[in-house]
Amino acid sequence: MYLEKLFMQRPLQVGIIGASADRGWARDAHVPAVQKLRSLELGAVVSGSQAKSDVAAKAFGARMAYADSAELLQDPAIDIISVCVKVPDHRDLVLGAIKRGKHIYCEWPLGRNLAETEELAAAAKSAGVHVAIGLQTRMNKVLRHARTVLDSGAIGTVLSARIISSTIAFGKTTEGPMAFSEDPANGVTLVTIQGAHTIDAAIAVLGGFECISALTSTQYPQVEVGDPPTPHHRVTPDHILVQAQLARSGVLAIEVAGGRPANEVTFSFQIIGSNGEIELRGGAIRGFQSGALELILNGKVRTIDEGELDVMPEIALNVAGVYAALRDDINSGTRSVPDFEHATRLTTLIDDLLLSSKGGLRKSAMGWPGK
Repeated sequence: MYLEKLFMQRPLQVGIIGASADRGWARDAHVPAVQKLRSLELGAVVSGSQAKSDVAAKAFGARMAYADSAELLQDPAIDIISVCVKVPDHRDLVLGAIKRGKHIYCEWPLGRNLAETEELAAAAKSAGVHVAIGLQTRMNKVLRHARTVLDSGAIGTVLSARIISSTIAFGKTTEGPMAFSEDPANGVTLVTIQGAHTIDAAIAVLGGFECISALTSTQYPQVEVGDPPTPHHRVTPDHILVQAQLARSGVLAIEVAGGRPANEVTFSFQIIGSNGEIELRGGAIRGFQSGALELILNGKVRTIDEGELDVMPEIALNVAGVYAALRDDINSGTRSVPDFEHATRLTTLIDDLLLSSKGGLRKSAMGWPGK
């Protein structure tokens, strides 16, 4: 009855800021997710100029095309604002959407730093709007099933876990549109992107940490940025090693690496228990968070029912999971999706890891009580 009632309601209208018809994460993941999910419609797009927005609206079947985000935020028909632009632009757009009472899906990282993230989380909580942060693997059904298997005791007590997580990004070259990622003030590095997605996935399955430490390094100190290529000295890390004592039982080791060739990008999450083993496998050139996962329990692949997400292209699968949960939360008044407060806790943890790398200290995992 609940699902019947849900899908009889007016479709929620989504407005995507940063939806280019030419390239980008919004085009590849957000647009197909909204197009294929029930009870959601693509109401409007913004793509940098009226001409570009018109092209995007025609390509994606959006109802409206706006020249800039201010026009979109003022559209009373739009229920959800999706912020899919550079991290330095998140703050003003998110605050603008909150001011107008819109629900929000903001890509990760939420802010350039902890202070900005805390500000946006506090504003969203005060306004009472529903918000989702783009840590989309949290909603991956295979990863969530791994947690269920672990909680069932199927492999006994966790002894150890190991994750290898790589991406083609943050390598020897940086595309022009991503040049801002070479400036640490913008909050976009291998650690804050691929590292954060990976650590968050580990927490989702294994629970919190008793203590954790990290070692970061820059394996590609000399890179080329833009087209034509311009030599640049990289000052941000593009590799991280993490070790942790798990709060419940066992230990964890993580390696996150940037700049891997497309055919070598992989994701492997092995959990060794006293009575068995779980492994999650996947990998996509942008990182595992933009692809599907496979679960192997004691050497046998398990088939997981993706439900309404089964029609999604692989690159949109996890983003669609966030949209589906946000849709259901808005319609039912629940709060199940990873939100801005979740983003604050993870940002705090990432900051602690960077400090531990500099000082060689093991940090307690603040804000993660086994969730």
